Amino acid sequence: MSRLICLIMLSLGLVQIAAADENDHDRISDYLTQKFGVARAKAEQISDAVQSAAAKYSLPPALLLAIISIESRFKEKAKGPRGATGLMQVVPAAHRGLLRNVKDLTEPGANIEAGSAILHGYMQSAGGDLNQALKSYGGSLAYAQKVSMRAGTFAPVVARPDDGPSSAAQQAACDAHATDDCPAPASGARSFYIPSANAAAGPASLGLSAAAPASAP
Repeated sequence: MSRLICLIMLSLGLVQIAAADENDHDRISDYLTQKFGVARAKAEQISDAVQSAAAKYSLPPALLLAIISIESRFKEKAKGPRGATGLMQVVPAAHRGLLRNVKDLTEPGANIEAGSAILHGYMQSAGGDLNQALKSYGGSLAYAQKVSMRAGTFAPVVARPDDGPSSAAQQAACDAHATDDCPAPASGARSFYIPSANAAAGPASLGLSAAAPASAP
C-alpha cells in the first residue's frame, strides 16, 4: 500500500513539473509575440530551443534571450558582418568545426544550439568568467555589459511565478554579475552558475579555440 502511495505521489510530482515547464514555455512565447512581434509558432520554436540549449550548456535562459534580442531582435534570417547568420549571429567562417553538420543556420534550433555551444566554449576558456565569455562572443566589454543588463529584463519572463518579484530581481543581478552572494541554482539552468569542466563538451571537442576571432560569434 505504501509503495502504491509513493508511486502516486511520484506521478503527481512529474505532472506538476511538466505543467510548470509548459507554463515557462507559454510565458516566453507570449512575451516574444507581444514584445517583438514574433509569430506564435516561431515564438514557441525559439522558446523550446532556448530552454533546451540553456539546460544543455548550463546557461541562463534569460542570458540567451538577451543575446538574441541584441543580435537579431528574434529575426531568424538576420544577416550581419562577416556572414553572421541567424538569431545569435553565428559566423560560419569562425566556427567551421562546430558547424560542419549544420545544414541551415537560419533554423532557430540549429542556430541557438550553435550560439550556445560557442558561448559555453568561451566560458570554459575564460575559466567560467561570464563577462570575458561575452566579450569574446561580442567583441567588447561594452557588449558584455549590454547583454548583462538586457538579461535583467528577461529574468521575470523566465522566472517561475512562485519565485516572487524580489527573487526575480535578485536572480537578474546574479545573472548579470555572478556574485558570491547569489543563491545556488534551484533547478537546472534557470539560474547562472559557472559550468563545471564536464557540464558539456569543452572548446576542443566543440571545434572552438581561444584563437577564434573575438568579434565572431
